[in-house]
Amino acid sequence: MTEITGSAAVVTGGGSGIGMGLAKELARQGAAVAVADILPDNARKVADEINDAGGTAIAIHCDVSDRSSIEQMKAEAVAELGTIQLVFANAGATSFMPVTELSESELDWMTEVNFKGVVWTFLTFLPDMIHAGGGHLVATASMAGLIPTLVPVHTAYAGAKMGVIGFVRSMQLEVEEHGVSCTIYCPGGVLNGMRDHNAKYRPARFGGPSDEQMQIPKASFQGNRLRFLTPDDVAPMVLQAVRDDRPFVFDHSEQRQQFRELYADVVESCFDDTERWEAR
Repeated sequence: MTEITGSAAVVTGGGSGIGMGLAKELARQGAAVAVADILPDNARKVADEINDAGGTAIAIHCDVSDRSSIEQMKAEAVAELGTIQLVFANAGATSFMPVTELSESELDWMTEVNFKGVVWTFLTFLPDMIHAGGGHLVATASMAGLIPTLVPVHTAYAGAKMGVIGFVRSMQLEVEEHGVSCTIYCPGGVLNGMRDHNAKYRPARFGGPSDEQMQIPKASFQGNRLRFLTPDDVAPMVLQAVRDDRPFVFDHSEQRQQFRELYADVVESCFDDTERWEAR
């Protein structure tokens, strides 16, 4: 069981959306929180709201696509809060660029932020957790990574998020002997302002930030009516799964059927083919 009350936590992408919900809920449950975000003003606003409500929080600038920025963020968090027991690698960006139009900068952005950003955040804090004999690493992946057929025209994003799932599940086999737990959160539809703000998170080397509103192809949600929750809805659910050391946490029970259709139907049929081949 993971203790939240009295712990020190880091939340990347904590200045908005799911990260903001997690940071505020962590504080409500008695954790001291480092709110890290690529937009410093967003991080400061969330940290101020937590402190004004009687919690403990600090704001730190961090671009998770830059490993040195993660290392600097850790140094600041440890200096202010002490050893970090809980790390929420939540920062992310999304993409709905059709695969036939996928540019190198778009693919690099999705990979560097959504996949490598999680990897380097975890690897930056992991040595301290091993030295301390425990800790908990939480990755925000996506249901689009677990069920990549869930949302069409989402290839670069789904691929990066699926990579997070594979990395973290494999990593757990190596770190559990040190008392470190891992949880993967796969949001299935959470209101996070990405349509209006996603472009603001783009680092300069991937084309730079802008105020452009994200264009979502009709095919992505045509006939696929997602039920959208709020960050405040999902944060307590995620923290309960962390407290219980669950390997995964989902937020939409109705997506079980799509999981079955992909894995129980398609993947199981592939194993059936293998058995028939072996029998011949």
